[in-house]
Amino acid sequence: MAREIDRRTFLAGALTVGAAGAVPRSLRPATTRPRVRADGANKASSAVKDGTLVLVTLYGGNDGLNTVVPIGDPAYEQQRGNVAIAEDKALSLGNGFALNPAMPGFKAAWEAGQLAIVRGVSYPNPSLSHFQSMDIWWSASTTGDESAGWLGRWLDRSGNDVLQACSIGPQVIPAMAGNRRTAAALQDTTQPQGQLPQADPHFLAFYHELQRPAPGDSALVNAAAQAGQDMLKVSKDAANAMRTQRPPVYPSDVGDLGTQLGVVSELIRAGLPTTAYAVSQGGYDTHSGELATQNANLAQLDTAISAFLASIAGSPRGRSTTVVIYTEFGRRVQPNGSDGTDHGTANNVMVLGPAVHGGLYGDAPSLTKLDENGNMIYTTDFRSVYATVLEGVLGFESKPVLGKAYPTLGFV
Repeated sequence: MAREIDRRTFLAGALTVGAAGAVPRSLRPATTRPRVRADGANKASSAVKDGTLVLVTLYGGNDGLNTVVPIGDPAYEQQRGNVAIAEDKALSLGNGFALNPAMPGFKAAWEAGQLAIVRGVSYPNPSLSHFQSMDIWWSASTTGDESAGWLGRWLDRSGNDVLQACSIGPQVIPAMAGNRRTAAALQDTTQPQGQLPQADPHFLAFYHELQRPAPGDSALVNAAAQAGQDMLKVSKDAANAMRTQRPPVYPSDVGDLGTQLGVVSELIRAGLPTTAYAVSQGGYDTHSGELATQNANLAQLDTAISAFLASIAGSPRGRSTTVVIYTEFGRRVQPNGSDGTDHGTANNVMVLGPAVHGGLYGDAPSLTKLDENGNMIYTTDFRSVYATVLEGVLGFESKPVLGKAYPTLGFV
């Protein structure tokens, strides 16, 4: 018992590494789990991976009405006033819609048939809280009774490769945290050495040996040990893969999002077996001075995504990579008194990539028939977006992950 306590203490605090996994919530050692397909058939390898997903979270609640602008609807300019995007500046998509003028790269993707815009996306009785709404998006549950993320539940069912999903940044996005398995976390640096533990090599060898699961130890201690081995493997494999690639050259104004996508680009071009990545950009809570703030954020997003897609275009995995961009909620139709907009409901999800069937999906919500709070009424359940991604990008049956069957939307 004393050995178990000492080992647990050491495993909990001995080493901080550049790439980290997490102890499975069930505390079951990863080495004993069978790899199981969605249909329950045991296989010697993970479920079939048809494509690669890059999930982009826009934190703060991006204003969808000023991203995909309904220029053909007279209610838009009437309702928006000083916060409206001028029609002569917007980038027309036809059919009465246009993109924010800061998004020429997205417009080029549209013209190439590689941008899908899903409109009116939300869920019943939407929350206007950043935290609760994001929890709902991460878990794909509106009832609050699901603690695991939707991609985490996919990981639980799809194999045990520690590199199957990677979240770029200091911690794993909750959408990728399952009940038994969790994505790896990689540092947001394109330098291989930055992915490796910053520790003495002799200590690392000792630490690696200490991580071996032992028959006499508890499930908790062995799960922690396995997680430690996984951390070192992810660090080493990511660094080795990045050494084979030249970092993509991004403009200097793309911020941390550009760095995160640079990491993803290197790993995709290196052929790393990762099927899902997560990156993020903040700053979209535009309660005041929205036009300048949102346009700057969208310009950064546009440049970073365009550079990323260009950097992976010639690689085999790049040709099957799909980018999905979402945010926790939209903004109100009418502006507030500070030339901004407050928390709203229905919004757009944007999907880009060579495998995407471009176009408009879902019905645009009405700008005049609003709910009792003055917010738009959603037309597309966000879980239909997830079902489409699971089945069309990841090649995985969506019902076991989402709990029921949702209509797919056909954008991939």
